[in-house]
Amino acid sequence: MKAARFHGRNDIRIDDVPEPEVRPGTVKIQVAWCGICGTDLHEYLEGPIFVPAPGHPHPLSGEEAPVTMGHEFSGTIVEVGDGVQALAVGDNVVVEPYFVCDECPPCKAGNYHLCTKMGFIGLSGGGGGLGGMVVVDTRWVHKVGNIPLDQAALIEPLSVAHHAVARSGAKPGDVALVGGSGPIGLLTAAVLKSQGVTTVISELSAARKDKAMSSGVADYVIDPSQEDLQERLLELTNGVGADVAFECAGVNAVLDTLLTAVKPAGVVVNVSIWGRPATVDMQKIVLKEIDLRGTIAYVRDHAAAIKLVQEGKVDLEPFITAKIALEDLVEQGFNTLIHHNDTAVKILVHP
Repeated sequence: MKAARFHGRNDIRIDDVPEPEVRPGTVKIQVAWCGICGTDLHEYLEGPIFVPAPGHPHPLSGEEAPVTMGHEFSGTIVEVGDGVQALAVGDNVVVEPYFVCDECPPCKAGNYHLCTKMGFIGLSGGGGGLGGMVVVDTRWVHKVGNIPLDQAALIEPLSVAHHAVARSGAKPGDVALVGGSGPIGLLTAAVLKSQGVTTVISELSAARKDKAMSSGVADYVIDPSQEDLQERLLELTNGVGADVAFECAGVNAVLDTLLTAVKPAGVVVNVSIWGRPATVDMQKIVLKEIDLRGTIAYVRDHAAAIKLVQEGKVDLEPFITAKIALEDLVEQGFNTLIHHNDTAVKILVHP
């Protein structure tokens, strides 16, 4: 079968690879759609990061570059291994794309997303969504029912957003400030809206501002280059400030803005993956008793994310901005997201 594999920095190739075979306790999934993630772009431009470098195989997958990429994917089960009962051929599914050890202290505490050896299917080995077929342990496979498979490919990033919102402690009636309206910022706002939180998005890009409003996930959009964000936010909150804020840009100026804009005793959640160390105004955190929290991926979030879509509380369709073939992955996918990322939210690949 054809698969997009990471060979090295700026080197992703469409290779012929053997189709994977089912093992006991696994299912084979024919991939329908796979989204291109910001993490994939980081690997392409700066990697290997999560991808195991040649000569340094991942401790759980045993694989090293080249590896098949793609961890945001949906598909249909075409074969089941021995001992599989809860899943069947024909089920439409998504994958929670983890490798975990189940032995380290975080795993034993139930925090498998913090596994000390954690890896991702589609980055650390195990095949991926940018290949035609993938075999996955049933533990990580979630049925999506009647959700269209193109939209289902966004369940993985929606689960990232769901976990970030859970980390924040946001509750109905709160006001949340989201810094940055890329895919994760938009989906974070979508989850917040579904829970009765007023959403304010800070964004500079005209195209992304339009998407934030047209998708319905933002109650207010503020362009800090055009107006005073702090002044506008205080106006919207009767002088209080935001209850919670989410850093979804990986930009130091955005983090600084959030620490100013959040209310005393407020919460700031860092959602983005940073390419370099950030500077933090600790005096703001101290004097305002701000909680600055990290969040990584998801843990037991997929079922809740799927339910949000099935119940109509989150509409994923507006965030799909292009669909491309596997052979166009680099030119129409990666290059578009690298050089024209203000016009694209989620590009889906049909492998």
